[in-house]
Amino acid sequence: MADGIADALRESRAFVHTRSERRSDGSVVVARRRAESAGNEVVFDSSDDLRTTFDALPDRFAASDVGRVSGSRRHLLVRFFAEAPEFDCVLVSENPLCAEKGVPEE
Repeated sequence: MADGIADALRESRAFVHTRSERRSDGSVVVARRRAESAGNEVVFDSSDDLRTTFDALPDRFAASDVGRVSGSRRHLLVRFFAEAPEFDCVLVSENPLCAEKGVPEE
């Protein structure tokens, strides 16, 4: 029964390349959509922590601007910020992967 309650308190959303999950403890996990290993996810203490990470990025940013994590998880966060509707951001380049804040989708 406790597992059922914990599952009910989780909120999961899937996008094209990424997914997110709000856990019962308030933390937020951002992960690659079809990956299961911890190397393909970033855990934030809260939604506010995730928002602070986004707000700290410049108006136009690439994976190298994401200082919270290293390696391919930086690319994961760039894609997530562009896919999640709560972030006013779109991808402007695939190679190199780059996103821009405040640009309406065409």
